[in-house]
Amino acid sequence: MQVVIKSKLMRWAIERSGLSPDKLLKRFPKISAWESGKSQPTLKQIESFAKATYTPFGYFFLSEPPIERMPIPDFRSASIGQNKSPSPNLLDIIYICQQRQDWYRDFARSSKEESLTFAGSASINDGIEKTAAKIRHTLGFDLEERRKMHTWTEALRNFIEHADNAGVLVMCSSVVLNNNHRHLDPYEFGGFAIADDIAPLVFINGSDMKARQMFTLAHELAHVWLGQTAVSDAQITHIPENDVENWCNKVAAELLVPMAVFEKEYKKDNELVIEMNRLARQFKVSTLVILRRIYDSGGVSKQRFWSEYNKELERLQDIPRSKGGDFYLSQAARVSKRFACALVASTLEGQTLYRDAFRLLGFSKQATFHDFGVKLGVI
Repeated sequence: MQVVIKSKLMRWAIERSGLSPDKLLKRFPKISAWESGKSQPTLKQIESFAKATYTPFGYFFLSEPPIERMPIPDFRSASIGQNKSPSPNLLDIIYICQQRQDWYRDFARSSKEESLTFAGSASINDGIEKTAAKIRHTLGFDLEERRKMHTWTEALRNFIEHADNAGVLVMCSSVVLNNNHRHLDPYEFGGFAIADDIAPLVFINGSDMKARQMFTLAHELAHVWLGQTAVSDAQITHIPENDVENWCNKVAAELLVPMAVFEKEYKKDNELVIEMNRLARQFKVSTLVILRRIYDSGGVSKQRFWSEYNKELERLQDIPRSKGGDFYLSQAARVSKRFACALVASTLEGQTLYRDAFRLLGFSKQATFHDFGVKLGVI
């Protein structure tokens, strides 16, 4: 059975997907005829095409291509693509995170969990140092603990764990669900926060460099303290025009590297690169964060800062990324260990349908779910 699909909807779906026309042509040889209107696809073909282009099936029966808007406030800078339509990958990861948050909020309320007093407790009129100190104290993520860690990547894992333990659902992934063909674009967004007083959620784009992820987490936690939902690029180099983003950037920098402590440790007479690496090891943050704090303290000029930043960024981008690893450990990081443990336990107790648990986790097999529960220590 053939269905009548308007040509402009076909073209819109192809452009929206961001996929190569050649790649789609191999899978759908008649795509040019469909796009020109010379022939029409069958219902089964359009269902497959919708899945391949990450397009909601019902959209193909509209009279005009829909205008898709960001489902949460968009605080990204214009240079990162704020004025462009959000990609299907960004939209879908926000939607799935909203569904996870909704599930956990209901779970937390049924479990009589209390609201988190820190969520929404801050204001952009509050002092930067005071707010950063409160976040650091609440999470238990102090400088002395970080000094004992071997690397800043270990500190990042520890930072995520502390935030998750405090009640923030921290999710870090480079793909949509577990689909390795749907990579998130770090040039589109760095992360987002979805505010809530019982189930605040922070998502970190795992496709971004590790060197940026810690700052993204700190930035999004500042949003949680404000009670402000937003998607952002959260880059240490930016001075956003948006007052909220500017405040969150400052709090993030102070949270990771308190200026009062930094100025005592910073040795201006040392060679810049040597000092960057020394302080990065000491504070357990990336060299990019340290370079920004050196600039903030007046240690380098703006011109020198940008020159050194671009060189350091290029060096970090050339470092090979680790691949593989334990699937179940990666999955816990993708969905938040707090969320995963609650969902698996609720499902085993019969409170949540396996179908719904599989959808929220991106699983399709019972064995995968069981092994995940074992790895989490729930089974």
